[in-house]
Amino acid sequence: MFKTSELGHFVNGVEVNGTTGRFGNVFNPATGCVSKCVPFATAAEVDIAVAAAAAAFPPWAAQPPLRRARVMFRFLELLERDRDLLAAAITAEHGKVFSDAKGEVRRGSDVVEFATGTPQLLKGEYTEEVGTGVDSYSVRQPLGVVAGITPFNFPAMVPMWMFPIAIACGNTFVLKPSEKDPSLGVMLAHLLKEAGLPDGVFNVVHGDKVAVDALLDHPAVQAISFVGSTPIAEYVYGRGTAAGKRVQALGGAKNHMVVMPDADLDQTVDALMGSAYGSAGERCMAISVAVAVGDAVADELVKRLVPRIAALKIASGMADGAEMGPLVTGAHRARVSGYVDLGVEEGADLVADGAGRSSMAAVSFWAGVCSIA
Repeated sequence: MFKTSELGHFVNGVEVNGTTGRFGNVFNPATGCVSKCVPFATAAEVDIAVAAAAAAFPPWAAQPPLRRARVMFRFLELLERDRDLLAAAITAEHGKVFSDAKGEVRRGSDVVEFATGTPQLLKGEYTEEVGTGVDSYSVRQPLGVVAGITPFNFPAMVPMWMFPIAIACGNTFVLKPSEKDPSLGVMLAHLLKEAGLPDGVFNVVHGDKVAVDALLDHPAVQAISFVGSTPIAEYVYGRGTAAGKRVQALGGAKNHMVVMPDADLDQTVDALMGSAYGSAGERCMAISVAVAVGDAVADELVKRLVPRIAALKIASGMADGAEMGPLVTGAHRARVSGYVDLGVEEGADLVADGAGRSSMAAVSFWAGVCSIA
């Protein structure tokens, strides 16, 4: 379905090699080995993808919504057919455990299923006599070429938050996936083509800031959707709106859990374990800070949490019974480990430390928790 050594862009219905000579390495987090390289597009390559999408827009927008929905129905069937294949590719590049990866594909498929209802969702409204002799009506129409810039932590689900709705509504789409786990974007492009999507309606360009800026500045791109860190969300929103685009930019958050004195602590611990270590600890909605009301509640919470962390099965995402896979890269692991070191420096007690729990040398696993008295 895609090259194993060098991933290509997907433009106008076919994979194409990068032409710049600029590449990034894609790692298998479980081994630390490079699994493939991904080309970084120039502004000129982004322009080719946008031009393909612009040329595909008029005939695609002219299709009745029912026909566009039929493509989504077929795409939904193919996602179900290849769910394990897609999930294995997520695990191989992101590191999350296989069951988590299958759940990600399922959550993305839910949006595709929603998009099959486009003929009903696109209906406009008509109201008589909103004023004397005045009627009001609304019509929903596609914008044209739109783009998505998506993060590494959900390489299938977050793109499928965006393009199924955009495409079903008659737009054409350019996806810029994360360069850390880019294969899913191309795999989804192939499935869309198999489902009957015309060439040029969905395109994938890989890259870094050069590709992002090219999409933000391109006059033919009408709207941008982004999910990622807060500083980059601010940058995307500012530059995109300055270029006259509609921009949806979702940034990160510092999520808190407040544990009240009457909380069910077993349920609380379950929630914290899923939040902290599910999806290799890289969920957008992970609980970064747990605040317990009262020393007794805090002490009991830590007491119950520590043995659960010690019992956590940390292994390759494809291993049987694995509960937490590796972090996406060695650099990411070092950053997370640095947060724990900083907490200790600032006075926290380190009550559980996952450093060194893996025998894998290249990219170690990590799980830990600090308690502040």
